[in-house]
Amino acid sequence: MLGRTLVIANPAAQLGRGYDAALRAERLLRGREGTCTAVDVVFTNAAGDARRFAAGSAGYDTIVCVGGDGTIHEVGNGLVSLERAKRPRLGVVPMGSGNDYARTLGMAFSVDEAVAQLCAGSVVNADVGTCNGTCFMETISFGLDAGIALDTQERRLRTGTTGLRLYAASCVDQLLHHKRDYGFTLRVDGGAPERGTLILMAVQIGPSYGSGFKICPEARLDDGLLDVCIAHAPIGTLRGAFIFLRAKNGHHERFGGIDIRTARSLELSFDQAPPVQIDGERYQADTYSLGILAGALDVIVAPDKEVR
Repeated sequence: MLGRTLVIANPAAQLGRGYDAALRAERLLRGREGTCTAVDVVFTNAAGDARRFAAGSAGYDTIVCVGGDGTIHEVGNGLVSLERAKRPRLGVVPMGSGNDYARTLGMAFSVDEAVAQLCAGSVVNADVGTCNGTCFMETISFGLDAGIALDTQERRLRTGTTGLRLYAASCVDQLLHHKRDYGFTLRVDGGAPERGTLILMAVQIGPSYGSGFKICPEARLDDGLLDVCIAHAPIGTLRGAFIFLRAKNGHHERFGGIDIRTARSLELSFDQAPPVQIDGERYQADTYSLGILAGALDVIVAPDKEVR
């Protein structure tokens, strides 16, 4: 039972299809006898709205987020601002271009199927990542992969392309024209500083980014750990392209220069500022202090979903 439910929806999601998807989800939730005691719907109109709605949701039992990873990012930050005992559980109806958090939860990309999953799913105590006090639900990355993620936003608006096709086009462009090496200093779990050079670094809660690329294939939503993938320089363009293709199914780990590890905290700085994305949105700072809030949110996963 979802109890008193608030649907927070981005009406502009999937090039304007978010509005109808939210109304469809509302009708389906109201039509399932014994599932919801009440259903309210609010629509975002500007950046920050989803966070504000979630921060004011203490009287609800469940939040259903209809949108993509950016909207989920805002909702997660809003929920974490509440006292733990007052946070509603979170469910997702995916309506984004990448939908990586929804993939981690095992959610279907059909509104009807996703609502059915929410009604029959189980609840897990999900971790939330933090960077300089901002929460992330699935991913933060630096360098080439962040450049790809940010490029997909502009490319989606310009062409209307979504999903894997969109991400692949951005990969090719960034590898050919924007691949750079970035000197970095990294301290893991308070240990000694490590110096190196990378082309990309991803820090994950769930396994995927970029429409299902399993950059950290063993990442779990509920293990209290950050999963980290570093691609150390130098990596040539052709080899980089091949590694990206292998990363689609998480088969890039065996390549030289690929470093995958887990941590509870990271302190990171760069000699030259790289592109940075957090749950698909642009982010920038001088230094990055990353951590994890273990079991911070109750999140609905699809029935029989193995948490990844």
